[in-house]
Amino acid sequence: MAALGTPKSTIEILQKYGFNFQKKYGQNFLIDSHILEKIVQASGITKEDFVLEIGPGIGTMTQYLAENAREVVAVEIDRALIPILEDTLSDYQNVTVIHEDILKVDIKKLAEEKGADRPVKVVANLPYYITTPIIMGLFESRIPLHSITVMVQKEVADRMQVGPGTKDYGALSLAVQYYTKPEVVLQVSPTCFMPKPKVGSTVIKLTCHQNPPVKAEDEKLMFSLIRASFNQRRKTLVNGIGNAQNLRYTKEQVAAALEKLGLPSTIRGEELTLNQFAELSNMLYLLTGNCTYGKLEK
Repeated sequence: MAALGTPKSTIEILQKYGFNFQKKYGQNFLIDSHILEKIVQASGITKEDFVLEIGPGIGTMTQYLAENAREVVAVEIDRALIPILEDTLSDYQNVTVIHEDILKVDIKKLAEEKGADRPVKVVANLPYYITTPIIMGLFESRIPLHSITVMVQKEVADRMQVGPGTKDYGALSLAVQYYTKPEVVLQVSPTCFMPKPKVGSTVIKLTCHQNPPVKAEDEKLMFSLIRASFNQRRKTLVNGIGNAQNLRYTKEQVAAALEKLGLPSTIRGEELTLNQFAELSNMLYLLTGNCTYGKLEK
């Protein structure tokens, strides 16, 4: 099978199988080989690596990954693409295609089976509508991750890097910066895709920290606090956490913890740094007798 990554080869394979793009899957296939080469180069894949690819499409990037990695598992949700992938990847013995929703795959089990005790490298051209759940799912899967090199909507890449006090700052920003060091690789024009998306794209590499940059006594609690504080951005942190259904801290407890940290009770979540969220989490963790989700029952 000839290499993909050009408009001509992409059109030929789509016509051969009579493929129709599915808007619900956010399908935009890369048709620029230079961009593909830069993504693979940035990901730092070697012949010793196991790579997880999310959303291989017709196998354009998968071919490049297979030539550089020890083994590739590509997870594709669209059944119509499976026979195409069997065709375009027929020359590669080190690729396994799984027809499944990545959010339902047991990634941890996959890593144990294929990883050979090495950290996993993830590479993907992510559908814009589901980028955040996928990234968060990878973090929460507890697999040994080395890096995540992904093509995302430019706006999402911006959100991953920003700090407090900006409109793009939120739970995704904090999670990315807690687990990884984000680094923009390149900007990609809509003309590099078929069909053309309406927005620009960014390739960003998230290199996982060996140890998080802040110390959270209870990581799960910290992210529950973060989510609660951003669920209603206009509310103060005291009200956001105090009203959260899954957290049983009183507003008085939250206000007391903020006071101990030298922060006003009127502060909003978007004003706190990652370190301050960790400190707040640790304070509440200790305040309630190490009971992860709020007040000790009498």
